[in-house]
Formats: sequence, C-alpha cells, structure tokens
Amino acid sequence: MQTIVVGVDGSRQATKALQWAVDHAQADDTVLATYAWHVPPSETLEAPIYNPADVELEALQLVRRVVEEVIGDDTAGPKIEAVIEHGHSGRVLIDASDGADLLVVGSRGHGGFVGLLLGSVSTYVVHHARCPVVVVPDREAAS
Repeated sequence: MQTIVVGVDGSRQATKALQWAVDHAQADDTVLATYAWHVPPSETLEAPIYNPADVELEALQLVRRVVEEVIGDDTAGPKIEAVIEHGHSGRVLIDASDGADLLVVGSRGHGGFVGLLLGSVSTYVVHHARCPVVVVPDREAAS
C-alpha cells in the first residue's frame, strides 16, 4: 500500500497528473489529490476580503470535479482523498511529500509563463521533495 500525493489546481496539466497517478496506482494505494490555496496580503486593506471557509469549500468542490472527471464511475481503482491546505503550492506539496511514496505534478499549472517547460511549482518540488517525483508532461502543448 502506497501513498501518492498529486498536486491539483484545476489546470489541464494537473488533471493529467491525477490521471497518471490513478492509472499507475494499485487498488490498495491512496492518492491524495492536494490543492493548496493562498491569498497574498494586500497592502491597501487592513482585513482580508475573503472568507477562508468559502475558499476551502470552493477548492474542495474543484478537487471533487477533477476527481470525477478522472475516475467517473470507476470504483475499482485506488482510494482518492481530497486534501485542501492553506499555503504556497510548492511548500504544501513538499510538506505532503514527507512520508509519501510518490509525488506527482503536471509540468505546468496556472502560472504566467506558458512557454516554459516546467512551471515554478514543478521545478520547486523536483528540487525539494522528500520522495520520488513524477512530472507529467503536457504533450498537447509540446505539439
């Protein structure tokens, strides 16, 4: 029985990473579909303009939609758990990699520089993860 952490952010690449993890997991493995959220502080506002509970609920709904898209009605695969954490994506995934057997991320997420081969989070986790890392390439973007 293995634990596989997958970074999920709603991007096409993250969905492909989750699909890869599910396809390669054994039936008794646990896949942790992990979403990190962070709202940078504003220099002009004294109080945040968001409710953390609302952000976490939206994140949970997003992860559930992605999981449904990946597995559909298939109940024979590995157990998939949604994990929602507050913090920077790279740091959350590194912390989740501690004790995991594998960390899976897409090559790009929702970041700004689309032409780069690896995004900042995937680059960060490759260098800092505490377990093996798989970076799933976006073959459609490479074409």
